[in-house]
Amino acid sequence: MPTGLLEVSGLVAGYGETRIIDRVGFTVPAGGRLALLGRNGVGKSTLLATLVGQTTRHAGSIRLDGVEISGLNSSRRAAAGLGYVPQTRDVFRSLTVEENLVTGLKGRPRSALEEAYALFPRLAERRRNGGGELSGGEQQMLSVARALLGKPSVLLLDEPLEGLAPVICDLLMAALGTLDMTVVLVEQQVDRALDFCRDVIMMDRGRVVHSGPVAECRDDHALMERHLGVVALA
Repeated sequence: MPTGLLEVSGLVAGYGETRIIDRVGFTVPAGGRLALLGRNGVGKSTLLATLVGQTTRHAGSIRLDGVEISGLNSSRRAAAGLGYVPQTRDVFRSLTVEENLVTGLKGRPRSALEEAYALFPRLAERRRNGGGELSGGEQQMLSVARALLGKPSVLLLDEPLEGLAPVICDLLMAALGTLDMTVVLVEQQVDRALDFCRDVIMMDRGRVVHSGPVAECRDDHALMERHLGVVALA
């Protein structure tokens, strides 16, 4: 039976008493790909952080494969199947590439590192280099690969293409396209996000203001301009 069904309902969250996410709800089927779009500062990153337990949840439900996980701490949510690649990447700069990857194994044998090297051959070439010696694109590959080594059923990606050269964006998205898991993608490069995902939700001021298939979103130029300030290419 496929795993990775993510169901969110009535989610209210923020930092301390400051509420940023306001009654957000959506469902991503197992194996689905959801683009989470919106202008800067509307709560997209806070929503991902809430899903992995890094904010204050005031109300609402988060269910993974039918199991309520909103009461679990971050490490137990990761163990339940949530993988998270933050916008900050969080690479350990003083550790080598391989040592960084080992931190993502979560009890799996060291031989599983070959999965990361197969997905991103550049990391194999740089395995003995320190995290601080990597380019931005290599650090992003490392961050994604480390999350994947934990075998998550749902992968949450917060602006993985930010600051990367177009050729590196191509390589990263091609690698992500081979994954057989549920993906929630926050990304400012709208066309790349819509090419990758099947469904989309748009946020404004902490609320979902649109949800639906990507095909419908692409055809509604007024919708794209109103909530994103852009028109996606057909």
